[in-house]
Amino acid sequence: MPEWEYFSFEFNDDLPIYSQIVHYLSRAFAKGDIPLGTRIPSIHKMSDIFKVHNNTMQRVYQEMERDGLIEGKRGIGYFFTCDETVLKKTKCYLLKESLRRFVCEMREIGLKNEDILGELAVCMNEKGEY
Repeated sequence: MPEWEYFSFEFNDDLPIYSQIVHYLSRAFAKGDIPLGTRIPSIHKMSDIFKVHNNTMQRVYQEMERDGLIEGKRGIGYFFTCDETVLKKTKCYLLKESLRRFVCEMREIGLKNEDILGELAVCMNEKGEY
């Protein structure tokens, strides 16, 4: 069970806060820090944890519910999905998002696709030796 009070991070001025929180919670879910079926604290409690306005956290919950990450149960609260397909889809989305950012950054410094792929293959074959 996650210890919600330890969930926090520094916000980036480049993206909407709600979007950053959705990404953060999605990533924690994908990593297994938030197990399938975990109950989420109330919007008010999560607003306190992330030090944001209740409306911001309401938007977070709406976005995550729309994406199928969480589901609301009337009178009980919100829970992360128990659907492993959604977990797999979330991991795939995060992978693609990270790869797009990586490729854009590498192209910005002038690398060609072959160079990027070559170095990526080398990195993937290394055993964490950095």
